[in-house]
Amino acid sequence: MRHLLRVQRGGGVEARAPSPRALGDRDDGQRHRPALLHDTTLRRGQARRGARARAPDGSQDAGLPRPLPGALGNPRVKPAAHDFVAARRRLEAKTKSAGDKLTTVEDAAARVQDGDVIAAGGCLFSRTPMALVREVLRQRRHGLTLVRNLMCTEGEFMMVAGAVERVITAWMSIGLPWGVSKIMREYVESAKVMLEEWSHLALGLRFRAAAMGVPFLPTLTMLGSDLVPVGGMKTVQDPFTGQVLGAVPALFPDVALLHVHRADRFGNCQIDGYPHMDADIARAATTVLVTAEEIVPEEEIRRHPDRTIIPGFLVDALALVPFGSFPHECYGLYEADYDHFEGYTAAINAQGSRAVTDYLDRYVYAPANFVDYLDLFGPDRLRRQHALARELT
Repeated sequence: MRHLLRVQRGGGVEARAPSPRALGDRDDGQRHRPALLHDTTLRRGQARRGARARAPDGSQDAGLPRPLPGALGNPRVKPAAHDFVAARRRLEAKTKSAGDKLTTVEDAAARVQDGDVIAAGGCLFSRTPMALVREVLRQRRHGLTLVRNLMCTEGEFMMVAGAVERVITAWMSIGLPWGVSKIMREYVESAKVMLEEWSHLALGLRFRAAAMGVPFLPTLTMLGSDLVPVGGMKTVQDPFTGQVLGAVPALFPDVALLHVHRADRFGNCQIDGYPHMDADIARAATTVLVTAEEIVPEEEIRRHPDRTIIPGFLVDALALVPFGSFPHECYGLYEADYDHFEGYTAAINAQGSRAVTDYLDRYVYAPANFVDYLDLFGPDRLRRQHALARELT
């Protein structure tokens, strides 16, 4: 792998020819494809750095089932607070610098503090900010709330590592062939981790509300479902028609973890393929940390301004990390490593959470940096996944 990457002074990762993109460029007409995964993303608010929150008091409708142990409705579990005014003030006070944002992934991840609400961009195994997730785990953060629309292995890693006390999601699995996460089931049913469940659309609307600067958005999603008693949605009456609507509160993460295809040194970020909810997440979070497959000149960003979905003034730290989602996918550059997923899930089926502990020891804690981590997969495997991505685009 060292012919693809090299370690910068200070431990960061720097592209060395050829980067994934340099292995084969595409013309502009091939940069985008229809979405294969559902969009919507999620999030949940909590007072920034320290104060625990209380969520809306949402009463449960008579006759609806009680939530599972560890769910939001459990009387033992106090939901995170929804403090719209404080969250807006934090965002308004944020320095919107146009300066150079480049740093190392280690330095970027160090901005995550114990107890933070962190939102991961991408969806399922697509554009997962894996380099940032690994580094947060390596820095032994704990008491976190992890928010993601469809959660994948990153959620299992954080549960077993003891980094999270709450997860907020619509679904958690590697994918349909492997079924619902056995790790999530174990940790939620034993109340080791609290689960707050929303529909995909509701989570997306919560991010959108925060990005828009409004305290909530109305919706029909979740009404009449079993998600109502285990979530924090309330109902409001439409002042125009009198119809009863659901009201989902804005979700302001403390920290956003995002991975993008390219960015300039000022943090202007572009994403090929489906953007998921990353743009709204970046606008809702107090601190935005980004890893990019490549750093390009400012002029290249200016040539295609329509592709810049995250402007630089939102970004607090940017690190260059080729293959920064691996073994998850980054559209057009490398496909997800299903063989790796098969081995991982087979080990879980045989050993349970002990298999994840062993995986963390080998792939997270043992490698000194992300280059050493990629060395565990080997250059041939990375070339294979890159070639598969080219075939599909």
